[in-house]
Amino acid sequence: MLLVRIIPCLDVDAGRVVKGTQFKNLRDAGDPVELAALYDREGADEIVFYDITASHEERNTATELARRAAEEVFIPYTIGGGVRTADDMRAMLRAGSDKVSVNSAAVKTPNLINEGAERFGSQCVVLSVDVKRKESGSGWEVYLNGGRLNTNMDAVEWLVEGEKRGAGEYVLNSMDSDGMESGYDLELISEVAERTNLPIIASGGAGHPDHMVAAVEAGASAVLAASIFHFGEYTVREVKDHMSKAGIPIR
Repeated sequence: MLLVRIIPCLDVDAGRVVKGTQFKNLRDAGDPVELAALYDREGADEIVFYDITASHEERNTATELARRAAEEVFIPYTIGGGVRTADDMRAMLRAGSDKVSVNSAAVKTPNLINEGAERFGSQCVVLSVDVKRKESGSGWEVYLNGGRLNTNMDAVEWLVEGEKRGAGEYVLNSMDSDGMESGYDLELISEVAERTNLPIIASGGAGHPDHMVAAVEAGASAVLAASIFHFGEYTVREVKDHMSKAGIPIR
């Protein structure tokens, strides 16, 4: 079994880290690069930055964030938000990002995944997806622009397609669980793990290290969390110690 990664997630809006509940009621959590550097010192395995309004507002501010982070953060980091072309991906990688996350633009232009994988390697292309359970209760749908737009696309089928197109891993974010601290959507993780072969970064719902253990047991290769780190509920080291004691092979 591969060693499980612990990944703090920093949602950035207007240059500040914010965190809300189900993408609403955002609270300020600090400077993104300062927080990332702290998590680096605490033993995080990777960092994910999302400029959460870049796609909705059609702007590109993430490249400057990538450049700032390169000076202070010495673990791998992924940046997403406002990526619309392979040249945007190239700019972020050149600025210092190890991977680039694509979400809205990949749904609108699926060939972006193919082009990114061909030009930079699959290991640089992270397919991030915000999903919400269908009203019928069976299955999940893909949402875009920070959860504002329902595409009516089946989430699992989209991830299967993303793998075929060359994505290297997924960030699988449950909007139903986001910020609730009640645990990840384990059924969603298991379904995706059964249908695909790529590493799954579970996102949305972490409130306790036990939730992270459960996500790994459901099929996740990494666990992403925000609130519990940003607001001091747990340190990265405390989470790693807890998971190690539960028998999860961590880095």
